[in-house]
Amino acid sequence: MTQLQRTPLRDFHAARGARLVDFAGWEMPVQYRSILEEHRAVRRAAGLFDVSHMGEFDVRGPGAAAFLNRLVTNDVARLFPGRVLYSPMCYPDGGVVDDLLVYQRAADDFFLCVNAGNLARDLEWIRSQAAGHDVTVTDRSAETALLALQGPRAVAILQGLTATKLSEIGYYHFAAGEVAGVPCVLSRTGYTGEDGFELYHAAGHAVRLAEALLAAGAPHGLELAGLGARDSLRLEAGYPLYGHELSPEFSPLAAGLGWTVKLDKGCDFIGRDALLSEKRAGSPRRVVYFRTGDRRILRPDAPVLDAAGAAVGRVLSGTLSPILQEAIGSALVATAAATAPLAVDVRGVAVPLQLVRPPFVPLGRT
Repeated sequence: MTQLQRTPLRDFHAARGARLVDFAGWEMPVQYRSILEEHRAVRRAAGLFDVSHMGEFDVRGPGAAAFLNRLVTNDVARLFPGRVLYSPMCYPDGGVVDDLLVYQRAADDFFLCVNAGNLARDLEWIRSQAAGHDVTVTDRSAETALLALQGPRAVAILQGLTATKLSEIGYYHFAAGEVAGVPCVLSRTGYTGEDGFELYHAAGHAVRLAEALLAAGAPHGLELAGLGARDSLRLEAGYPLYGHELSPEFSPLAAGLGWTVKLDKGCDFIGRDALLSEKRAGSPRRVVYFRTGDRRILRPDAPVLDAAGAAVGRVLSGTLSPILQEAIGSALVATAAATAPLAVDVRGVAVPLQLVRPPFVPLGRT
């Protein structure tokens, strides 16, 4: 059996009663007390997540900006030092390699944050595309830890531990500073729909930083949160998850991420021709989000049926919303069927889907 990878906080999690599971080859906490309670704590106060399994790559050199603008679909030229950009990264056919964050530190100095499950493949892809460009790509994943502090009380908790003026860091901006004496990149980003920060720091400081955050957050209702709550929070917010709402099988246009595809950004990029053709012709399939008014969770790959009982798509993600107390999810369906009545068969019972535009609940950050 392959040995699971561990973040610097693995023993920290185990000592606090976490249920550890295999996630993309990593031994990660799925929950501590209860996924529902952790989810509600983030919406109500704050949650602390270990996301140190994510990958971090430096991209540096005189050709870095031009290379990254060719690599991703969004417009890297809009960045400036201290700014963060979300973007898909596509294959030539328009399918998605991964979705990632691009950070600009200086004119020729960037770093990327990529999904843990795609780390090795992303690194190979990026390095292969960098050939012929005046850039160096360095994998810093093993030496970097990442904690996410999310929720309406996150800023108040964090401000008590840093001299950095958090009010001066806008959404999708970042700054260097110290938190509880630990040098960090403080990034006002997250995956929950709530306000908060993601803190990049040296792996050797992870336990010290996590303990300081927990102590500072205790009076504010801060709770440790695992991957279970992270998934239900992101789905309530309508954020895509790679392998579900994003895939090599369909484009960011089909995924509803047309706003990240800058066909007119003034340079060619990988996948542009295919995406331009799809934009003109229309996507044959599209990702939709739904609620059911029912507590039965709809599982990925369950067939989506039209009124005649014909299969017109499949479920991508499904969970029980702890806020709405009903099942919510996403599906990939034929575009022609996306406005018709749809249902999913659950053990012989047709559960109707009510298509909605996320977020599913009011959020502190949209």
